[in-house]
Amino acid sequence: MRTFDEPAPGLRLAGITVTYPGHPDPVLDELGLEAADGSLLALLGPSGCGKTTTVQIAAGLLAPSGGTVHLGGRDVTRTPPERRGTTVVFQQPLLLPHNTALDNVAFPARMRGQSRRQARTTALQYLERVGLTALADRYPRHLSGGQAQRVALARALAAEPQVLLLDEPFSALDTGLRHTMRELLATLQRELRITTLLVTHDQTEAAALADTVALLHCGRVLQQAPPDDLYARPASRTVARFLGCHTALPGSVLADGNFDCALGPLALPDTIRHRGPGHLLVRPEAVSIGTGRDTVAARVRTVRREGAFTALTADTDSGPVHALLQPGHRPTPGEQTRLRLPVAHRWVVSD
Repeated sequence: MRTFDEPAPGLRLAGITVTYPGHPDPVLDELGLEAADGSLLALLGPSGCGKTTTVQIAAGLLAPSGGTVHLGGRDVTRTPPERRGTTVVFQQPLLLPHNTALDNVAFPARMRGQSRRQARTTALQYLERVGLTALADRYPRHLSGGQAQRVALARALAAEPQVLLLDEPFSALDTGLRHTMRELLATLQRELRITTLLVTHDQTEAAALADTVALLHCGRVLQQAPPDDLYARPASRTVARFLGCHTALPGSVLADGNFDCALGPLALPDTIRHRGPGHLLVRPEAVSIGTGRDTVAARVRTVRREGAFTALTADTDSGPVHALLQPGHRPTPGEQTRLRLPVAHRWVVSD
């Protein structure tokens, strides 16, 4: 079993290109990713963007048309999967149906030549880590979906991989179980400090678990950054839209650092270095109704409930502003109001 003091190697994919015969566009187009030693990198993107293909490349299940794969500084691009030092947990647990939970987790050690007794002893320790020692003698058909996925995770960890690859492992679970499994994964990943690549289309999951998030779109990484940076400082309007920021007011950043648009000059944070044409972005949860400084005149266009919050779209002289308002007063369509766009939450991307 890996000890806390043993560093886990990192993962780097450089210039990965994957093309299929008869398809003019590559599935992955010079993709580059890097997960620091012992960190968790979330690969976020919509269906069909190449996330699963990336996992297959990292695991050695698919050979790239171009580019290289490195684990811990070692080029493993042409190394077969069984010698690569990676293990994959898929959306479905893929447990051996005629083996108990304990023997499923012991399987990697048995494949390495350990005795049945020794392998089971180690497997029991991993089952304890995922809270399933009481179910060690159960067969997969007698496990719930969440229990089976815990066994699959324990089996993956029991293989003591250099890199753990997770291909949307919680997407088939209900909301409550997903939350529980996320907490379990976060705890285990921190304790074992194992380099992890998590593929997901769930922004909440990526933000909750990852040290860094890479946004994949049409086979290319648009931006890789810590979650807070990705949300607060998206590299483009495409990144911002995918992450739920639809306010993009056209204008230009002047030499004095203000943003000039149809609303007049708007102050910007000192951290913005861009000058020239661009779009002003403000995340919806940062917008509120108010008066005085940092507010702009607006006319409410649409209002709808989103749980306890109110999603609002309002028209301004510079374009629509989208807000996610805290519980309280709900404006009505057609109402004239003022929206606060906090200076600290303003960001500008170039055209």
